[in-house]
Amino acid sequence: MQLGRDAACLFRCMGSVGRIPAGTSLLKGVILCFLCKGNGIMVWPFQHPFMENVREAFDAIASGYDRQRRFVIPQMEEFYEAAVWAAAWPGESPSILDIGAGTGLLSAFLLEKYPRATLTLLDISEKMLEVATERFAGNPRVRFVAADYSREELPGRYDLVCSALSIHHLENGDKRRLFRRIFEALNSGGLFVNADQAEAQSEWLSRRNIEYRDAFVSASPFPRDELRAAMTRRDTLDRNATLLDQISWLSEAGFSGVDVVYKNRTFCVFVGRR
Repeated sequence: MQLGRDAACLFRCMGSVGRIPAGTSLLKGVILCFLCKGNGIMVWPFQHPFMENVREAFDAIASGYDRQRRFVIPQMEEFYEAAVWAAAWPGESPSILDIGAGTGLLSAFLLEKYPRATLTLLDISEKMLEVATERFAGNPRVRFVAADYSREELPGRYDLVCSALSIHHLENGDKRRLFRRIFEALNSGGLFVNADQAEAQSEWLSRRNIEYRDAFVSASPFPRDELRAAMTRRDTLDRNATLLDQISWLSEAGFSGVDVVYKNRTFCVFVGRR
């Protein structure tokens, strides 16, 4: 990317609904804009080896990710509905950060609820975010950042921070640190809503949860090879923490009123307020 040719991209990226966080210095903005690649996605360097594996896995399935969701997530509609219901804000135009936003599925539901919201979609997979840019094409209130959020600082301050089926890929220590960074990124009174996975408190129930999901996936009218690949990603990339541990870490991070508003075996929706 040549600055002379693409100077306009820098100013778009540095703008209030651009790709670079507000308050970024001009020099750093130039550096970040060079990483932008002109596709509207801000790309930060990746450093964590395991998260690089996660990025590669989701880059590979980005184009077909959305169409397989309802075949690998039991009660998918109720799961996402609970997350959107929990994302309660008194105003009409909250600033929202979607962590692990992927193709923008959760963000799309949130925009239906808050059409005037400003959204930042943060994900480790640039390919997934490219699908999201198509989904939100022409919406100047939506910006995209590709970064390893297990390591990088969160870009900006928000009324709502939401996430769906992403944070469970982090090691437990990284989850705890991320929860603290999320708390700091929220405005006073802001909410964190995490629609994610939780390991059972016992091995026998954990096995039953796996059997439940495997049976659901096996009954799905979807290509067998794609379903097997989805379950392989689960078995190799998931790092589920228990429900009680996650509640404890959220409280430890400073959140008040931490609770679970939805649970179907492994799938849970957590909420906490700053």
